[in-house]
Amino acid sequence: MWGFFVKPIPALEGLDRLVPYRLFGKKLTVICGVFLDCLVLLGVELISSTDKVAQLFEEEKDLLESFRLYIDAEEKNVERMKSALLILQLYAYFDPENPEKTLRDPAAAYKLLRRVRKEWLTIVEFTQQSLYKKYQELLAFADIPELEDLDGAASELIRLQEFYKLYPHNITKETPLNADEAYHMGFVAYDEDKFQHAFLWFLYSLDRLTEYSTTTEEKLLHFLSSSAYHFGSLPVAIYFGQRLLNLDPTNEKVKVELSLYKLLRHQRTSNPDIFTLNTKSDNSYEALCRGEVDERTSKRQRTLSCRYSTGGGNPRLMYAPVKEEVEWDEPRIIRYHDIISDREIEFLKNISRPQLSRSETRRGISNYRGSQSVFLEEDNTVLARISQSIADITGLSMESAEGLHVQNYGIGGRFGPHYDRWDDENGRIATFLIYMSDVEVGGATVFPEVGVALKPKKGSAVFWYNLLKNGKLDWESQHAGCPVLVGNKWVATKWIHEFGQEFRRPCSLSDWE
Repeated sequence: MWGFFVKPIPALEGLDRLVPYRLFGKKLTVICGVFLDCLVLLGVELISSTDKVAQLFEEEKDLLESFRLYIDAEEKNVERMKSALLILQLYAYFDPENPEKTLRDPAAAYKLLRRVRKEWLTIVEFTQQSLYKKYQELLAFADIPELEDLDGAASELIRLQEFYKLYPHNITKETPLNADEAYHMGFVAYDEDKFQHAFLWFLYSLDRLTEYSTTTEEKLLHFLSSSAYHFGSLPVAIYFGQRLLNLDPTNEKVKVELSLYKLLRHQRTSNPDIFTLNTKSDNSYEALCRGEVDERTSKRQRTLSCRYSTGGGNPRLMYAPVKEEVEWDEPRIIRYHDIISDREIEFLKNISRPQLSRSETRRGISNYRGSQSVFLEEDNTVLARISQSIADITGLSMESAEGLHVQNYGIGGRFGPHYDRWDDENGRIATFLIYMSDVEVGGATVFPEVGVALKPKKGSAVFWYNLLKNGKLDWESQHAGCPVLVGNKWVATKWIHEFGQEFRRPCSLSDWE
């Protein structure tokens, strides 16, 4: 969004020489007014949208370029101040050796007063030319990650580890972390009482300590011992506690902790293995996301068919039928291939980006759903064509359908198991989910009740009914979005409602149909 100001913002006056065309990724004009879209972007959450995080590359470039320009401007100002100082020192060079004798002359006293005041005014004038304060005010407009964003990103990485059963060396295979970064990961896990993951991150950090690390060996040994203790692995807690004591044999606190650990060790009968993650699935949702599909499901899927569909004889599809693939037969889940072009996808992304905001569940913002989204009004030909195409393919009316809902998932973006029902008389009868990107690892749409996992495929769409013909919820329509491990997931959803479908999908009085 653009904001127009008739008067320039005071904090930015004169800074057009520093950043004449861009302000940290935002276009800026300081001639007739200020056009500044960053004002509405301040405080925007970053981690729930991969696209927003990607914009930090441009933000970083602008930040460093503005810093370079600021330094150049200050250097020029310092040179001017040095020249002024030389002149002022030249006047002071001729000061008398006996000031009291000189100041017997009232004219000399007047001349000294005038000169010192002029020197003070000169110094004030030159020092006020410093751009420090203005640059600090300018920095306030930058969309820089807050500490909460950093902790949130670390927390999401840890959730990915929990979900996909990953060790630190697995999740950092392409992008290794240094000792300080790994320590922060461990500290966030420790703060969330995820002591096994905290321990593994502290161990990862310990292996990467260098002379340039700000994290100390003492700090890591303390948290390694403490994490192991809280996890219940007392022999490991004692081992690292002893290493810590060896560094400082006078540390009374460590001595007390070690005594406690040794006492508890003899009282406990089990010591869980803190070095090895439990790879057993907690539920079918997680199992499906990790690719643990039942062999019976795979065998059943292989019997399903593909065909060219005309949407039940729709005239618009007679000469250009759609590619239809049955992903599951009961409940019926259909994938349609190549139903949207790359150009249309980019159009949807571009009009959505400025409007994206944190996705909500019925209870508001929740970690259960990690994405940013927007409902698009059908006010252009592209959206109208997509809506008409969905109507043609499904044979359903778009009369009471919701606007197209575009989502971009964030770091570890996911949507836990849920139903797309609507608790009113005009419920969501069906869902049409369009994949606007491929996802390298993770990001599948899974149906835990039937054991089906569907991988995102750019340009394709998946369709299913949420309600039975009798109007009741189809409990087997429960679905979820798996966490994105590698990639950038974009989807667009069309929720189709009951009103207008009376003759397109007739009701049934049967309890099971």
